[in-house]
Amino acid sequence: MPVHPHAQAIIEMLDAAGGLNFDEETAQQARDRFLAMRVPIELEPVAKMEDRAIPGPAGDIPVRIYTPEGTGPFPALVWFHGGGWVLGDLDGADPTCCLLANAAACVVVSVDYRLAPEAKFPAAADDCYSATVWVAENASALGLNPSRIAVGGDSAGGNLAAVVSQMARDRGGPAVVHQLLVYPVTDRDFSTVSYADNADGYLLTRASMEWFWDHYLTEPAEAANAYAAPSQAKDLTGLPAATVLTAEFDPLRDEGEAYAARLRAAGVNTVCTRYDGMIHGFFTMANALEDGRRAVAEAGQSLRTAFAGVAV
Repeated sequence: MPVHPHAQAIIEMLDAAGGLNFDEETAQQARDRFLAMRVPIELEPVAKMEDRAIPGPAGDIPVRIYTPEGTGPFPALVWFHGGGWVLGDLDGADPTCCLLANAAACVVVSVDYRLAPEAKFPAAADDCYSATVWVAENASALGLNPSRIAVGGDSAGGNLAAVVSQMARDRGGPAVVHQLLVYPVTDRDFSTVSYADNADGYLLTRASMEWFWDHYLTEPAEAANAYAAPSQAKDLTGLPAATVLTAEFDPLRDEGEAYAARLRAAGVNTVCTRYDGMIHGFFTMANALEDGRRAVAEAGQSLRTAFAGVAV
């Protein structure tokens, strides 16, 4: 099907403001322009929002904690924002985190991990894993159930959620009951059909993805490391159940769907949904796109199901 008219309108609006192709800019120029293009969005109310600083491998990591209405102990979703490991912050993740806290009836802990190129691989992954460990170790004090912790993220954040799931398995914890992977980056492979078909014209471009990878890695050979590109893992058994959401007109579509297929083949309970007519970023555009709202609802229901499957 063609690009949904509402998604096409967003493409045209953002293109008129300069677009999201950053390959000829410095990281700081890209951040400045990305921030200038941010549209203020009224947040869906939650019971509480709290900023904290938690210990990390290279200093404190800022986090923002969203608590829904209700009585704890709550399940928890540790959320990693997108932005190609170069862009993004807690403020930009606010609308999505509020929606997810309510949709999944869980506390969401949003992680402001270190960004590249100032902090290259594996800094972001190390921060995200450390934050997940901190949530598990401090669950009681946070009003959480330590046996009901999930991880999730969009785009580069989906990459980090998949990586943290592998790290938790490989390092003996913490226990993760679900991984929510929203159009995740899973490989540094620009030869897929979705990269060829969606290289330009749908917000995220192939050139921008090459630029993001170049900023994140010190050298291309690091893309063979599963903690950089989770599809490089030889063994996906023993990973938490997964929800993978992809968009038809997204360069990352095929790698997300291929990772979901490998998870299934490894015996991991995995649901993969492609949203036809949608573009990269639609999940975080739920205020403007009906399919974004549907995807958030699907994610929330998947998380509720995963949390309900673990005894309190």
